[in-house]
Amino acid sequence: MPRISKDESRRKRHARLRRNLAGSAERPRLLVKRTLHHIYAAVVDDAKGHTIASASTRQKDLADGLESTTNIAAAEKIGQAIAAKAKQAGITQVVFDRSGLKYHGRVKALADAARQAGLEF
Repeated sequence: MPRISKDESRRKRHARLRRNLAGSAERPRLLVKRTLHHIYAAVVDDAKGHTIASASTRQKDLADGLESTTNIAAAEKIGQAIAAKAKQAGITQVVFDRSGLKYHGRVKALADAARQAGLEF
């Protein structure tokens, strides 16, 4: 019996979550993507199928001053940035989509920073 990779397990968890989780115009989806080198966040309206706001450590203005683009401090900065951009677009409530990732470490740090900056979820 072949073993299932960690990424395949994550994809299955994400598909299972997405069956019941969708963003709307009133309450869009805050999605988090984590890679080995960067962390990304986006606020998406699934009804219209477009991105309202996004932030990542690949953006020069957000990555400046960071010791690393992969640590908890970077995740907190992205959480604050995505909350600020969402509030600027008139969004205060979101649905949190962790993309099948465990809610700890960088994912939790991003979520906590976004909550402290004023997003509700």
